[in-house]
Amino acid sequence: MIFDGVILVDKPEGWTSFKTDGAIKKLTGSRKAGHLGTLDPFATGLLPVFCGKGLKYLRFCEGYDKEYKCRCIFGATTDTGDLTGEIISENYPSEKEMKELVATDFAKVREAFADIASRTEQKPPLYSAKKIDGVKAYDLARKGIEADLKPSKIKIYSLVIDKIETLEKGFAVEFTCACSKGTYIRTICTDCGELLGYGAYAQTLRRTKNGPFSIENAYTPDQLFEMAQREDYSFLQSSSSAISHIPEVTLDERGARDLGFGRKIAFEGVPVTSERTYYRAVFEGKTIAVVYPANEDGKTVMRIERLFAND
Repeated sequence: MIFDGVILVDKPEGWTSFKTDGAIKKLTGSRKAGHLGTLDPFATGLLPVFCGKGLKYLRFCEGYDKEYKCRCIFGATTDTGDLTGEIISENYPSEKEMKELVATDFAKVREAFADIASRTEQKPPLYSAKKIDGVKAYDLARKGIEADLKPSKIKIYSLVIDKIETLEKGFAVEFTCACSKGTYIRTICTDCGELLGYGAYAQTLRRTKNGPFSIENAYTPDQLFEMAQREDYSFLQSSSSAISHIPEVTLDERGARDLGFGRKIAFEGVPVTSERTYYRAVFEGKTIAVVYPANEDGKTVMRIERLFAND
């Protein structure tokens, strides 16, 4: 069995994303595997892993939107913004404040989440993989160096509160967030905690969607190994399914042949923009290349970004 494609892993808590890559290498016997969208060790859920020739498709998927489910604890803050860190402050609502929150159906909490949902910039947490001069922020944080992190552009498509639960101290909010790449759910928690004045941190975090991929189609590592032992390889998805979001252009037999030999062919009716726009060049239902339009001698031609013709 040749493993070239995408495997959707339901990453367990405590595993790093790179450990998950290692498990897929062991499962497939391949030396090549890489994940799409890193998950923190405490987080669980959807981690697409590309293996074999499927790695050629990975870089075309890095801008995917994502969806998460999170449980956030209000009343304390940690240095990492999640339950793995040390508590650095506590400010639980008083009995009177809790009664008021409950009586108003947590109106102030809902207002805080609405405020966060409207924001278009977000400052990454100190404990993140964001690089400053080539060094990851969490490496600096562990050395006691506070990184100069700049706000990044983000987009929150929806931020829905699913449940609010009162606790012995403080309260918990469970929510679902659909957002753009580069949005930190831990920061949503800490920013909400700051708005309300109580502080907050992420207790659990689970990714449920990553572009066209969904957690419903993912398998735990144990399930994957059990399926492989039965020679059931239905968990392997085709590489081309990963780039279904890219617009399609259909080729005839001659065009497919010319493209396969690396020749430039006409790209009629497609505008050339300053920012490169990708298309899937498809022949007989198979993606043979990712291409982009370019001007050459006054004509628009199809230039090859990545050729898959020999896959």
